[in-house]
Amino acid sequence: MRKLNRPTCPNPAALATNYKHPDNKSALVKASFEKCMYCEEKILSSQFGDVEHIKPKSRFKNLEFDWKNLGLICSKCNNAKSDKYDEQTPFINPYDEDPEDYIIATGTLLAQRRGSERGELTISEIELNRGGLIEKRYEKIKNIGKTIDKCFRTQNETLKKNALEDLKKEASEDKEYSLCVKYLLKSHRIL
Repeated sequence: MRKLNRPTCPNPAALATNYKHPDNKSALVKASFEKCMYCEEKILSSQFGDVEHIKPKSRFKNLEFDWKNLGLICSKCNNAKSDKYDEQTPFINPYDEDPEDYIIATGTLLAQRRGSERGELTISEIELNRGGLIEKRYEKIKNIGKTIDKCFRTQNETLKKNALEDLKKEASEDKEYSLCVKYLLKSHRIL
């Protein structure tokens, strides 16, 4: 989960009656780099991607058409999240706060920062360490690890420089599972 920047609602008139309007969905898709706002999986290649509510509309009816309460989410995270929401310990909202204040990546697993109940609840309730995600993160990390090994084995400075630049790009916010990659690169002192 990475920090996202919420764009201005492109079609407020449509939002008043249809929170899933294509203009508004497109803005959320672009803002999240086509990734689920929670698990960072690229979703548009395999599913529609849902415009859904951060605070569930079943419990917060007044926020059903509130732009600040919407985000792009994959169906698995959406189903896990369902209508769960604890106002005392709310899920992390990547549009309003930096998830890295609450969550870290330890290899393929996400973990809460020391003492962060919000990080712990967000990870457990939205199932951000579910099996399929761990497998996909593992494949990503494994491939990045191979590139790291090649980078530090080569004696050619140009090849090394190019590989380091490519590695840094993989940790950028638009890439799938970028939080895990970012922490891996930090552990190798690449970032």
